[in-house]
Amino acid sequence: MEISEIIPHIEALIFASERALTSAEINELVNTALGFIEDRATLEQVEAAIEGIKEKYNTEFYAFELRQIGGGWQFLTKPAYHKTVALLNGDRFMKRLSAASMETLAIIAYKQPITKSEIESIRGVNCDYAVQKLLEKDLIIISGRNEDAVGKPLLYSTSKSFMDYFGINSSEELPKINEVLMEELVKATIVNPEADSEVVDADEADSSTNENIEITEQADSEDSAEDKQIAPEE
Repeated sequence: MEISEIIPHIEALIFASERALTSAEINELVNTALGFIEDRATLEQVEAAIEGIKEKYNTEFYAFELRQIGGGWQFLTKPAYHKTVALLNGDRFMKRLSAASMETLAIIAYKQPITKSEIESIRGVNCDYAVQKLLEKDLIIISGRNEDAVGKPLLYSTSKSFMDYFGINSSEELPKINEVLMEELVKATIVNPEADSEVVDADEADSSTNENIEITEQADSEDSAEDKQIAPEE
């Protein structure tokens, strides 16, 4: 079967589906739809066709693109048009998660499966409201119970909607913790070599002038005050 024959069928399936379709599902659906043809489409042909569709809609002429999220394929509006689409859908897509919900969701994503008491131990505050909101938004699910803990508390994990929400295919695509921490490190102040050179030249050229004496005294005074502020912390 020619790939060009199945591309329109794949586009129609993905466009009409309310959820992301995997390559295997698309392959089965296409072969079922074209069942009267003896030459069945292979999974390799379907994946090649999907790549062709992706390339087609990645051009600037289309406002949407084909993306793989949650393990399946969906047509999604390109980021440049998100605000435009939000006007049509009202506040449904404009609502953002609160800081508390984001913190709770991040803990669950990296530590799943995890109990509510473990989440609260990490955050240091009660998480009842945040967990309830995440459940309502279908970003997390109850994935079981901790049979080894007292009372067998519920375990929480991220849902498929979580992957759809953040546009990833699995929790393995989340940023690594060390990568996140590296971005938060405070870099040392870079000394301006040109400024240092000018100060040295000025000191050597005219170290006895009143202007240089005033600058030096002022700098010493500021350094002394700064040392006094820093000393208690050390």
